[in-house]
This record gives sequence, structure tokens and C-alpha cells, in this order.
Amino acid sequence: MYIEQLNDVVLKGKLKKFVYDIVGCCQEVHSEKGPELTEYVYQDCLKIAFDDAHIPYKKEHHFHPTFRGRKIDSTLRVDFFCKDKVFLECKAIEEISFHERIQLTNYMRNAGIRIGILYNFAPVIAECEKFYLDIITNTIYYF
Repeated sequence: MYIEQLNDVVLKGKLKKFVYDIVGCCQEVHSEKGPELTEYVYQDCLKIAFDDAHIPYKKEHHFHPTFRGRKIDSTLRVDFFCKDKVFLECKAIEEISFHERIQLTNYMRNAGIRIGILYNFAPVIAECEKFYLDIITNTIYYF
């Protein structure tokens, strides 16, 4: 999988502004709790941070992928679905790898969700990667 850098300055600015509060909550949780806890501790803290910031979310959002325009029985689960437009996958691992990027971007493609955030709480300096799906070209961009 190849992920391209988003070069559209206007769109990039709008996307960054749209996810600013979500990423801010992740940063607050990481700052307060520190590194090296389990993913579930960070997720529980994020629920409180999102509630306090009045960010609408669904935790452990399940969805059915489609095949040939029809829903299939299998379900996929993303850690958070925020603002009805953003998938957030939380990790507590040594470093983000190809596997985690593929997981999130596949979720985005299968659900038709255009914005995704991959946040790794485990390192001393947290990792945050933001993705945008162009549904016309089916291209994933990072911003």
C-alpha cells in the first residue's frame, strides 16, 4: 500500500482544523497518563476527555463492510467513531508499523469514512498519523 502526502493546502488546512480537538484530547490523555499503559486505559480516559470536550463519539463502533453493494454478515470494529466522520484507532505499541496503517485505512475504505487518525500512546513522545481517503480515486493521503 502506498500512502501519498496531501498537497492540497486548503483541504489539508480544513482537515487539520476538523480533527484538532480530537487530537488535542489524545494529547491531553497522553500527557496526563504518560506512556506504557494498556490501550484500554487510554481508551477509557479518552471517553472522559471527549465527554468533557463535547465531542460526539461512539466507542468500539461496529460496522458491516459491503461487497457488490450489499452488506455482508462480518463486522469490523474501530476504537472510536468521532463526529460521525472520523475513525480513531488507538494503539499502545513500541511504534506504528505498516500493519496498523493498513488496518485503519482498510477500515476507512470498507466503511467509506474519509478521515482516520492512528494514535500510539505507548512511546514517551506519542505518535499521531492522520489519513484522508479520496473516495473518487480511492487514494489514501496523510496530512
